[in-house]
Amino acid sequence: MSSPTPLLAGLRGRCPNCGVGPLFQGFLKVAPSCSACGYDLAKADSGDGPAVFVILIAGFLCAFAMLFTEIAFAPPVWVHIVIFLPLTLGVCLGLLRPLKGIMLAAQFSNRASEARHD
Repeated sequence: MSSPTPLLAGLRGRCPNCGVGPLFQGFLKVAPSCSACGYDLAKADSGDGPAVFVILIAGFLCAFAMLFTEIAFAPPVWVHIVIFLPLTLGVCLGLLRPLKGIMLAAQFSNRASEARHD
């Protein structure tokens, strides 16, 4: 069996070390350790990186869609609220967990936890 690709494992929410155990305990809380291989996940810290990428990606997609809708159809404001508020929320929540997994896997791949000076 070949070793997993850490970034794909992180995207799926799996341990970047083995690709089997869950990376998260709950929606965004990182598990203390991998239940499959025992790898210590507690030292992983993605900070605000995933939120920044979510804001950039979701903001671009939703703002472009809203602007296109306004120019093409000129609907009333309530239509924008009914359509784009849930859309923006869904896109943000849908991207947050996979992007956090990718950021944590990138730290694993680059051995970022070894660079700390505690």
